[in-house]
Amino acid sequence: MPTPEYIKDLRQDIGHKELFLPGVTAVVLRRSDDDGIPLRVPEVLLVKRSDNGQWSATSGILEPGEEPGVAASREVEEETRVVARPVRITGVSDHGPVTYPNADRCWFLDIAFEMEYLSGEPGIGDDESTEVSWFPTDALPHPFTEQHRERIEWALDAGAPARFVS
Repeated sequence: MPTPEYIKDLRQDIGHKELFLPGVTAVVLRRSDDDGIPLRVPEVLLVKRSDNGQWSATSGILEPGEEPGVAASREVEEETRVVARPVRITGVSDHGPVTYPNADRCWFLDIAFEMEYLSGEPGIGDDESTEVSWFPTDALPHPFTEQHRERIEWALDAGAPARFVS
């Protein structure tokens, strides 16, 4: 789902003015192959964004009343056709300002999750991505969204407490 309806409704009233929005980043990891054999290097599910051509983890905006973990799972399934479940929150941070090609401005509070792959073959689920694929975490594609590189590192640090960027 590109832009939630409630955001479209707000935009009718405020135009392109900056919105502060809660968002999620879902770092889906696959640590074993289809036969359950551990991979030498974990793989991460990535999307190539249609708006800027960069590879990134799946991310999106929470719907009103939606739990963050539910939003992370929903975004993964909508964008990649993969089913994943949240394992833990890996960090909460200011994602910074974003200006979209249509001049809409947003500022995101990002809740990053480590997600466990459950099922599904990666595929493009909506118009937000042009490609979807698994990559070894030590061989990320280019160009890559730098903020998401950090979030992948957080997810790989299994069992670490959530980070709060200060």
